[in-house]
Amino acid sequence: MLLLIDSGNTNVVFAVHDGEKPLASWRCGNDPRRTADEYAVWLIQLMTLKGYSFDDIEACVIASVVPETLFNLKRLCEKYVPKPTLVVGEKGTDLGIQVLIDRPEQVGADRLVGVIAAHVKYGGPLMVLDFGTATSFDIADEKGNFRGGVLAPGVHQSVEALYMAARKLPRVEIAKPETVIGRATVPAMQSGVYWGYLSMVEGLISRIQAEYGEPMKVIATGGLSALFADATDAIQVTDSDLTLTGLVEIYRRNSR
Repeated sequence: MLLLIDSGNTNVVFAVHDGEKPLASWRCGNDPRRTADEYAVWLIQLMTLKGYSFDDIEACVIASVVPETLFNLKRLCEKYVPKPTLVVGEKGTDLGIQVLIDRPEQVGADRLVGVIAAHVKYGGPLMVLDFGTATSFDIADEKGNFRGGVLAPGVHQSVEALYMAARKLPRVEIAKPETVIGRATVPAMQSGVYWGYLSMVEGLISRIQAEYGEPMKVIATGGLSALFADATDAIQVTDSDLTLTGLVEIYRRNSR
């Protein structure tokens, strides 16, 4: 059994897998001030409710984009789960791919894990479109090697920026409007957010594909992926479990 930990900019996801089979998962806000002991108290209770304990865990796999949080997550595993721990991006953890860009050390662990999982499941060349705190467009070649990508502000950050900059405008729900032309302030804002963001996504996908020069699959992941994928033919697949799938694959590659 594996304890998988995906630490993003906004949330930390903990999941227990029996090999490739998901058994349970939990999510909490990513607060770098939260200590290893605080994580343990919270996680022990949730695992107990599902009938699991730290004693069941044979290994941990961590991917984190927040260095301060990573320190406490590693400490959690060292102190409470004294089993082998793999950390994406650290020396000794073999990803099984090449990172073929100018500054490979700067690539976020989540981006690498995403393309690894997508290549295993769907083959390449491919593009992983991750609707997270930032929206990333990540490229893997036919062999699964990471070839770079594009980073754009996330949808929620775009909405928050609009609200903060224009005092008379309210916060709005991210939703698909029935029409492009809004007949009141809120639907007009929702249209700008949704259709404007979708146009940006479609435009970047088109430009990336043209520059890459080969047909590629586009796989969307992240909380809002289905909302946008349903409205465009530019995205072929939505897959909400890419990161956890990638962490399992990294464990398998290192076990070999």
